[in-house]
Amino acid sequence: MYIYDAYDQKMVDERVAQYRDQTNRYLAGKLDEDEFKQLRLRNGLYIQRLAPMLRIAIPYGILSSVQLRKLAHLARYYDRGYGHFTTRQNIQFNWPKLEEVPDILEELASVQMHAIQTSGNCIRNVTSDQYAGAARDEIADSRPWAELIRQWSTFHPEFNWLPRKFKIAVTGAAQDRAAVQVHDIGVRIVRQESAGKDEKLIFDILAGGGLGRTPVLGPVIKQGLEEQHLLTYLEAILRVYNRYGRRDNLYKARIKILVRAMTPEVFAAEVATEWANLKDGRGTLTKAEIERVKGCFTLPAYESLEDIVVLQRAKDDAGFSAWRKQNIKPHRMPGYSIVNLALKATAVAPGDVTDEQMDLIADLADKYSCSEVRVTHEQNLTLADVRQKDLHDLWQALTAADLASPNLGLLTDMICCPGGDYCSLANAKSIPVAEAIQRQFDDLNLLHDLGELSINISGCMNACGHHHVGNIGILGVDKKGAEYYQVSIGGSGREDAALAQILGPSFAQNDIPRIIQTLVAVYLERREAGERFIDTFRRIGIEPYKTAVYA
Repeated sequence: MYIYDAYDQKMVDERVAQYRDQTNRYLAGKLDEDEFKQLRLRNGLYIQRLAPMLRIAIPYGILSSVQLRKLAHLARYYDRGYGHFTTRQNIQFNWPKLEEVPDILEELASVQMHAIQTSGNCIRNVTSDQYAGAARDEIADSRPWAELIRQWSTFHPEFNWLPRKFKIAVTGAAQDRAAVQVHDIGVRIVRQESAGKDEKLIFDILAGGGLGRTPVLGPVIKQGLEEQHLLTYLEAILRVYNRYGRRDNLYKARIKILVRAMTPEVFAAEVATEWANLKDGRGTLTKAEIERVKGCFTLPAYESLEDIVVLQRAKDDAGFSAWRKQNIKPHRMPGYSIVNLALKATAVAPGDVTDEQMDLIADLADKYSCSEVRVTHEQNLTLADVRQKDLHDLWQALTAADLASPNLGLLTDMICCPGGDYCSLANAKSIPVAEAIQRQFDDLNLLHDLGELSINISGCMNACGHHHVGNIGILGVDKKGAEYYQVSIGGSGREDAALAQILGPSFAQNDIPRIIQTLVAVYLERREAGERFIDTFRRIGIEPYKTAVYA
């Protein structure tokens, strides 16, 4: 993973000192609320429904075991003993005291972490594939490119006051695990083969994707971008957005609205014109700089192993086998596996982890996975480099900590925002809905029979739970002061990305488990051999589901 140099450390330390002074001035009445708001937001601090909330950056989702232990410590001493991992591969603490946030930031800086630009109208945390560097389907490791974008975008003076928040995702694998089509900018790494020459990396660039009030899949505006031009081309996109993006209407300020208004073709032409002034200029990446950053992501010292068939283990055969089948993914190296920890235990808010669990996971990462942990887009955690011969021992340790739910990618592995329990923007609660669905579908045999099926829940139109791209999406709405839920189906956030279609009128909270049960029943009745939920929906359309739900 990337390790700070002296410049990085000084920059983060000075930012902590600056924010401490700003906080002290605010508490002394020398800064008013509006002046302090923009300062705290750019340091990750929100004022939520019940208390402040601090969002901490985890660049492209990678944590060392030392950093994870620090997060456990912060949860224990500054919060209420847990943290919440988000769809942007960050972590949030829901109960910090405003006056203690500078102390938290100082502790974060001691382990090369920060909360810079995790909020505000700026370029947010860059996200990527949680399996980067380990996945068998990988074209190229996306982490160095995400790091280059992070370094370029942090404190960029021209893009510190954009019309709205701005999100970038990078993928380097055949299967898109970073949802690049629903980001303001998506970077897709591909390989170009030339006769008589070595292969080289090129990029396809998408722009204008996003969810929220107006969900849009981002179109490709540039194909075959050479690697040395990545940052100058991204800068051209940001300049066009900064120049033409609306600032008079909060709901029409995202780049997706601009791209749609201009049309992708006209927007791409504007970017090309702007890029002509930047291409081959100071922002052009040199081979030395690319190799410097790539050198920060060296491969672990893998042992020379062979893939093995894991032996059955006495009385816990069924539980271990189910976990191994569902939560383990193939690794690029023989004898190794990628292990996923599904943070979706019933009665626990999706993405929540206790301080004790964080400490344990850090210990397990040291023992089994090169002292590194990954945060996923789906609010789970990943140990990317586990020897297959250690899988059973690891499973036993995870089971004891309630971290071995064998439901990765299944119906109960839901994406869910904090909703009305915490967020001041939410129209309705999300966490109780997730729990009710988990209790309704507590039969693992049924879950495995249903197969791949994603449910995404958002408490409001800001879509932090990405409900638009769930196979089943649930949106909290306000109906004359009462909490109701709109249901949609047919979404996907992967390489076959699609926006879900709304079923019809909304439902009361108590009705949601029954509605999900009805949708599942239609799928079970109408599916053909080998079909996933999304496949059946695409074949038969929305009407059979709508008819059954509103019968």
